[in-house]
Formats: sequence, structure tokens, C-alpha cells
Amino acid sequence: MLASVVVAQEILPFPPTPSASSPGLTIQDSTYKKRIEPKRLADCSPNILIILMDDVGPATPSTYGGEINTPTLGRVAGLGVSFNRFHSTAMCSPTRAALLTGRNHTRVGNGQIAAIANDFDGFSGVIPKSSATVAEVLKNYGYNTGAWGKWHNTPEEQITSKGPFDYWPTGYGFEYFYGFLAGEASQYEPTLTRNTLPVTEHFPKGYHLTDDIAQDAITWLREQKAYAPDKPFFMYWAPGASHGPHQVMKEWADKYKGKFDDGWDKYRERVFANAKAKGWIPQTAQLTPRPVSMASWDSIPENEKPFQRRLMEVFAGFTEHADYNAGRVIDEIERQGKLDNTLIFYIWGDNGSSAEGLYGTISEQLAQNGIPTKISQHLDALEELGGLDALGGPKTDNMYHAAWAWAGSTPYKSTKLVGAHFGGTRQPMAVSWPQRIKADPTARPQFHHVIDIVPTIYELTKIKLPKVVNGFEQDSIDGVSMVYAMGDAKAPGTRKTQFFDIMASRGIYHDGWFASAPGPREPWVGGIPKGIKEWSPLTDKWELYNLDEDWSQANDLAATNPKKLEELKLLFLLESTKNKNLPIGGGLWSTAMFHPEDAPASALTEWTFDFPITRMPESAAPKLGKQDSLVSMEVDVPEKANGVLYALAGFSGGITCYVKDGYLCYEFNLFEIQRTKLKSKDKLPLGKVQIDVESKLASKIGGPMDVMLKVNGDMVAQGRVPAAMSLHFTSNATFDIGTDLDSPVSLDYFDLSPFEFNGTIGATHIKYLKK
Repeated sequence: MLASVVVAQEILPFPPTPSASSPGLTIQDSTYKKRIEPKRLADCSPNILIILMDDVGPATPSTYGGEINTPTLGRVAGLGVSFNRFHSTAMCSPTRAALLTGRNHTRVGNGQIAAIANDFDGFSGVIPKSSATVAEVLKNYGYNTGAWGKWHNTPEEQITSKGPFDYWPTGYGFEYFYGFLAGEASQYEPTLTRNTLPVTEHFPKGYHLTDDIAQDAITWLREQKAYAPDKPFFMYWAPGASHGPHQVMKEWADKYKGKFDDGWDKYRERVFANAKAKGWIPQTAQLTPRPVSMASWDSIPENEKPFQRRLMEVFAGFTEHADYNAGRVIDEIERQGKLDNTLIFYIWGDNGSSAEGLYGTISEQLAQNGIPTKISQHLDALEELGGLDALGGPKTDNMYHAAWAWAGSTPYKSTKLVGAHFGGTRQPMAVSWPQRIKADPTARPQFHHVIDIVPTIYELTKIKLPKVVNGFEQDSIDGVSMVYAMGDAKAPGTRKTQFFDIMASRGIYHDGWFASAPGPREPWVGGIPKGIKEWSPLTDKWELYNLDEDWSQANDLAATNPKKLEELKLLFLLESTKNKNLPIGGGLWSTAMFHPEDAPASALTEWTFDFPITRMPESAAPKLGKQDSLVSMEVDVPEKANGVLYALAGFSGGITCYVKDGYLCYEFNLFEIQRTKLKSKDKLPLGKVQIDVESKLASKIGGPMDVMLKVNGDMVAQGRVPAAMSLHFTSNATFDIGTDLDSPVSLDYFDLSPFEFNGTIGATHIKYLKK
């Protein structure tokens, strides 16, 4: 009997040894058949596009009564339906983790942003593989998957070019990624990643990040159609807009000149009336009052009002520009004839509008580092940068006054970072699928949450959640499908319970009731909150609202219905236990308020760079502005020496050591507000020299720092930085040796950037100094 071999599930006779009369195998008479892949998707499975805007409140888009032009959001709403009681977690990373997995944010380790993760289970900053993302499931079912823009769900110490890459977008089911891994980026000079490789191309004149990710998504769509036209696609398009820094070309900001001249209080009144007129909120909804701790527009000095107005104009232009680019992506889908069979979720914000600009700022990381400032400091610094016209450009990292964020969350209380009030969590959402969802302008009032997107996708695509994904047994889904509401605006809601908690600002929804505790801080008040070290969740004051009668949480019933309040407080504790949301306030641990020394960072305390290195993420680089440190460099100094020796972070804040016309220079740029500069008295000697930069904190992290410059062991300059940074300079810049590839740290070489050193740099040794 002839031997046989299995090929493509068919039995083929194995031929005899070739001979002169039978020189080899002939296949024309064989029974070979090509392998047929099993079909895993239903017929006409839709393409899927999720658009997720950043840091925009419910009262900003014109679609729903705001005064920022949003034709693309309006287009999606007109093609489908809108939800007016849809919710986020009140913060970036947590919302994104919940959105992509269908599980509550602390249950997947994202109780706060990745930059301040810690070792508590619910706050680790790592999405477990037992909670697969929707991209992983869709890819395994046959979708092409891609993500663009902001990611913010990878542990910060792991975003170097050496990974590990398990928790990058490509490790979570996205076959393609183009964007930034951290929480924010310069719109003009971003640090970008394509898949797992740093983007090193030079940005052309007129570059803007939102334009770039739209064009890249369009290119991907065209290639996807060319290479795999039989496959549906899943796109996650998440621009950095309108997170700080608010940066957009002047012509976009100028579209709003004069539109906000009467201030945030009047804006709030107008858009409240607009939302009612559009039927977006009920006629019975009440406009909640401005917090006592927040400035009225009338209280702003007249000489500061032009600054505050321009900040809002820039934000509005930035936001409209992002909506416009979302429209470009949809236009391409339509041009390809695929719009009718594309399911679009346009989510207006991963949280409410951001109050992190505090009183209006030219450098928004001041708030992250707990550094209080006066508006006069911003105005003085702005004069050196070009005046009001510099706002929105590459020389500022501006954000508007927190009261603009409050106005953008009309009619609700509070802003981003508040889980207790809907100003932090209520996000408009439009959903369209022309082939299946009937267009209806009636707002869907069912109470829902970002965790409900994943089960909605699975129901509409007829995908059953796998028990095992990529070898990992799967956790249950927390979300519920919203499909029932798409066809019936009056259908009873199916989400009966939902907990909220961001840094101890917390709440619990159950059957039309909402109980909440605002927590230990108001995010629109700068500096470290008074008494924060003694704060305890056990002493927080709770509030109670009947949402069936009180749309905007205007009437606190805690005093009149204590029994219901206690019932809901107990339910909150139960939900927190189920969702790894313990200890209460766990997300605050690594912040500037408590233990900034425990914020994610490299485990190293000493580095040796044998050759100049570039594009090392700040999150993984030596913390030169935060720790006592010594930088030692072997440098061969040429005649007419010029250029950067090393630079950490960027123009909005950072440290640079450079040579200018032969003199050794150092600058500590404290978020543009304060620049500490040192310069050697004499020029550097020619030839091989050793340069040492020693930095020592005078007391605690964030306090004064003494800096000494030495050449061949001799002190050549010294000085004191009045205040160091406590968390980080930026979320997305890098550390470079021999050049400054980010936005330049110093104005002294802004026009010469990247100001590459014209000598030779040998080994660079950096170490933290022991106390």
C-alpha cells in the first residue's frame, strides 16, 4: 500500500520515487483542494468607527445647544440617534480602558491615569489580558483593526522602544497604531509612535497633529480597501483635542473672535436655553449655580479679560478643527461607498471639560505639579513670547480658565475629575448605522455608560463574547447592550446600577437615584488642598438626588431622605468591593498631594550612555528635575562650540544644558513661568573636558533645587531653582543627548532647534545622589 500524507484536509497518494519514466509528481490529477477558512462573521457585518473626543463637556457642541461649531457630530446625529444620559468615568485613561473592554475602570486596573498608577489592584494602570479589548475580539473574528491619536493605556515606564509591548495598542488587538502613548502631546511637535516604532520624520511647516492622524487614517482606509476589501474594519480615532495644551492655527481660533466676550456666566445661560430649545435637556431641568470657590466673570480684572477671552477662542477653534478632521475620515468612508454599512459611535468626550487650566494658563502642567501662580506671571511671560497672538501656537501650552470648563458642562455641577456630578461624567453620544438604525432626532434618555459600547457592538455584529481570548480565560462583561434604545426612545432603561469614582470623587446610580460624595478637592482650585493629609473618606459629606425629578442634580435630598442615602452608600461600598475600587481614594496615592515619589518611573537609579541617545520618553528617563542627581559627560569641545549637550522635555517645561558661543549654559524652565539660567564665566577649554551638572533639592520634592556646573572638576556656575517639579514636565516629551528633538526647552536656541552639538560627546553617566 502506498504511504499517504494529509494536505489541506484531503488524502493525497504519495508518489513513487521518481524515475526516468516518471520524473516527478504531477498534480493535475490529484484531489488537492485549497484550505477554506471558516466564516466567523455574519453576512454584511458592519464596519465600525469609534470617535472619542477628549476633555469636552456636554454644553460645547452646537449639535446639542453649545456654541462651538460641530457639523460632523451633527451629521452623525442626523444619520442616527443621540443619547443624552450617557456617561464616562470623569478621567482619561479610566474611560478609555472601560470603553475598550466593557468592564468598569477599576476592575481593569485603571482607577486613574497611567502617570500616577500604583500597586493597588484597581489602580495598577494595566488592563489584564483576562479582560480582552473589543479590538482583540474583532480581530480574531476577522476584522482589520486600527487606532489613531491618544492611547494612554500603557504603563508609562514601558513606553520605550524596547517595550515590553504586551500593553501597547498592538498588544491589545490593534493591528495598526499611529499616535501618542501618553496622556497628551504638542499638536505641533508631538512624540509619535507607529505600531511600536518611534516616528522620526521631520514635521513640515504648517503641521498639526489632528490633521496628521486624520490623513493617516484615510490612507489606512484606502490601503485596507485595496488589500482586504472582503474584510470589515474597526477604527478607534481619538484625537488629542481638546485636551491641553490647547493648540490650533490662528485662523481657526480667529473664527471665534468676540463670541465669548461677555464671559462664562452669560455663556452658561445661553447654552442652557439653547439645549432646552433643541429638546436636548428637559424643560424641567434646572441650571445649577456656580461654585463659591470659582470666580465670576464680573470679578475678573478688566486688564485680564482679553487673556481669558482669547483662551476660550483658542479652545473653540481647536475643538471645531478636531470635529472637522473627524469629518474627513467619515468623508473617505462615504467616498468608498461604505457609509451605509458603517456603525459609528461619536462620543463627545472621555470626561467633562477640564478645569486643569485653573485660572487660565500658558503652561497647563503647572496644575499637575501642584504649583500655584498668579495671572500676572502668565501675562508677563506671554509678552516675551509674542503676546495674545502666541496663545494656541508652538510657544505656549495654554489652557483656559476653569470657569470656561464649568460653563462647558452646563447645566451640571463641576467638571472633569469629579465623579460625583454629571459635569464630570455626562457625555453626549451620537450613533449611526444607516443600513440598520432608523434616524430619529428624539434624544435617548436611558442611563448608560461607556462600558455599554462593547456589548452593543457584540449584539449588532452577532458576536458572542469568547470564553478564552489568546489563551486567557475571560472575565465577565460589566456593560449592557444599548441596542434596545436605538429603536425606541421610550424603552425602559436596562442599566439599573452604575458606580463612579475618580480619586475619591464618587457616586452610585441605582433605579433613578444618585448618591455622591465630591471628595477631598475641587479640581478648579490650585495648589495642594488644605487639610489633604488628614482627609478620610469616612468623614466626607454625601449628597442625594432623585434623577427622575431632578435632571441636573440641583436639589440635594440627603437631609430629607437619610434612609435612601444610607442604602445607596452601602450599595456603593458593595460595588467598590466587586470592582477592586478599594481603598477609596487609592488613585490619589502617587499624586503631588500625597506620594509623588511613588509615581511610575524607571526602576534604575543610574544610567550609562556610551553614545548620545535620543527620544528616550520622559517617563522612563532620569528624573533630573525631581531627584538629586549628577550628570557627568565626556565632551570634545571644538572651536566655536555650540549646541545642546542634553535636554529633558520641551518648551512648556524642562531642563537643558547647552553650549552657546563656547560658554556652558544651563536652564531650568519651570513651565514657562519661571526660567532659572546659569552661564559659565569663561568659555569652555578646547579639546576633551569633563562636564558635571549636580542638582540637589534643598528640602522636599517640588521645593527649591541647587544646581552646580563643573568643568574638569572646577565650579564654573551655580544657582538655585526656586521650585522644582514634583510629577513630570510633560506627558509626552523625551530626553535627548547631543540635541533637543522636542520643542526646544530654551528660548535661547528656539530658532536654532534642534541645535545639535557641533563637537563630540563620549560617555554620559547619570546617577541619583543618596541623601
